Amino acid sequence: MDALNLYHQTTLACSKLITQKYSTSFSLGIRVMDQKLHSPIYGIYGFVRFADEIVDTFHHKDKKYLLDKFREDTYEAIDQKISMNPVLHAFQIVVHQYGIEKELIDAFLDSMAMDLDFSLYNDSKYKQYIYGSAEVVGLMCLKVFCEGNQEEYEQLKLPACKLGSAFQKVNFLRDIKSDYEERGRVYFPEVDYKNFNRTKKKEIEEDIQKDFDDAYEGIKRLPVGAKIGVKIAYLYYLNLFRKIKKLEPETITLRRVRIPNIKKLSLLLSIYFGSKLGLEE
Repeated sequence: MDALNLYHQTTLACSKLITQKYSTSFSLGIRVMDQKLHSPIYGIYGFVRFADEIVDTFHHKDKKYLLDKFREDTYEAIDQKISMNPVLHAFQIVVHQYGIEKELIDAFLDSMAMDLDFSLYNDSKYKQYIYGSAEVVGLMCLKVFCEGNQEEYEQLKLPACKLGSAFQKVNFLRDIKSDYEERGRVYFPEVDYKNFNRTKKKEIEEDIQKDFDDAYEGIKRLPVGAKIGVKIAYLYYLNLFRKIKKLEPETITLRRVRIPNIKKLSLLLSIYFGSKLGLEE
């Protein structure tokens, strides 16, 4: 391996490590995809994970400066086709190899910037945020899965967006306590956190279920190399969603809903082997 390829592979390995450290479920989902999809999906996850960390974690720092610098460095990496930031170098490789449009990257970074300014979201801002923070990430991954087949990509765009939307809304329900208490955010429109009730919770859950249903139609039509991995992530989030649905509103405003790691691993493995054997619908 020559020195340049060694650098490429090292930066992609950094994004793989980030994925493994931050997400058990997505890591296993990626691992069961076709080998050729691993590095580019890790490259996307590393990029979006670190941007999200800027707005969610570094409370003692100037977040706006950090995010603006991250945006500037991202486009410089893409333009120059190199970066000494390994996460951005890995991401620019994926951007060029799979033709990820600037519009998707802009929308994602714009949604991250919204977290610096908005604490209460109306319907318009809510939809904009979900598109930028989740749906476009699904579209970036779909670019990889379709490997240049634009017709296939266009056919699967809507369900890919729905899947990202479902995942993000489940995250909002799961993290409603920490988002409000630690970051001062309430993402769901017309939700009073201190008076969150069954009616509003059920309304949100019906919206999420529709996203899951629409997304599954697309999963069934995904390229074979990606299908089982995406299905694992889908079924993991669906199980988490079902657990949240059983809880009273006051429960999820008092504690974060978790699936213990040992149970998570057992669930993910059962989903994987069930999918391989054709036991899962």
